[in-house]
Amino acid sequence: MRLGVLDVGSNTVHLLVVDAHQGARPLPAYSHKRDLRLAELLEPDGSIAPHGIDLLVRTMAAALEVAEDKGVEDLLPFATSAVREAANSEAVLDRVRRETGVDLQVLTGADEARLTFLAVRRWFGWSSGRLLVLDIGGGSLEIAAGVDEEPDAAASLPLGAGRLTRNWLHTDPPTADEVRVLRKHVRAEIARTVAEFSRLGRPDHVVATSKTFKQLARIAGAPSSGEGPYVKRSLSRAGLADWLPRLATMTATERAALPGVSVGRAPQLVAGAIVADAALDLFDVNTLEICPWALREGIILRRLDWMD
Repeated sequence: MRLGVLDVGSNTVHLLVVDAHQGARPLPAYSHKRDLRLAELLEPDGSIAPHGIDLLVRTMAAALEVAEDKGVEDLLPFATSAVREAANSEAVLDRVRRETGVDLQVLTGADEARLTFLAVRRWFGWSSGRLLVLDIGGGSLEIAAGVDEEPDAAASLPLGAGRLTRNWLHTDPPTADEVRVLRKHVRAEIARTVAEFSRLGRPDHVVATSKTFKQLARIAGAPSSGEGPYVKRSLSRAGLADWLPRLATMTATERAALPGVSVGRAPQLVAGAIVADAALDLFDVNTLEICPWALREGIILRRLDWMD
């Protein structure tokens, strides 16, 4: 059957269309993405601004037309931290429901971590042993670890690259003081979770998903996306530590000129690198591998598991 996953994230609204059935891997058929940056369209009280809601409704309506054109039989719509944490979340969901007919399911941070973990487990298989999975989104950092398809521990921290850029980095490029203060904040937040994961034992395989990690790996020398999803891509702590101070002295325009870095994501890359560097250091990870599957694929896989 043809499934569609409609992902309303902090940075983008992304429709992924796949052909899938039980027992087989989902095959991507079409991708429709629009930069919306909901997390940046906030009022002082933390609510999504009226023009942001207007944009969301129009963007979702356009995505629904694409889904219909592509023959989607079953649409799985969900929202993450930008909608989840908005002061007017219920009003946003109600308007989306009334004007588009879509009942957006709001995932908790723990849901995000568990579903991303499922996708990574299915991609690498049981031979990968105990997994530690890291995912830096626009609004949050998800961490999960375990030996099965359901993680033994999962956490979601308010350390998304977009959120941190908006709240902590106010100049382009950021000042040394801004970087230092953000680094201290990020490390304190992650350090609070380390004991919960350390008690599970050392992971056999550390994996990262998300655009932030993919871009950091690419500028550190990983193969380009054009070489296909089955090419191994990794990011080392040493390589990231070498690039972080350089990224912090670049403007967003200069970062956008780096291989694999998009114009829309370039402003957030320093904050994302600070989070990635802290996670690798505090969890004592020398090298991690990039997984092409993440939250959207996890939702598809869980849907297939529930099919009759």
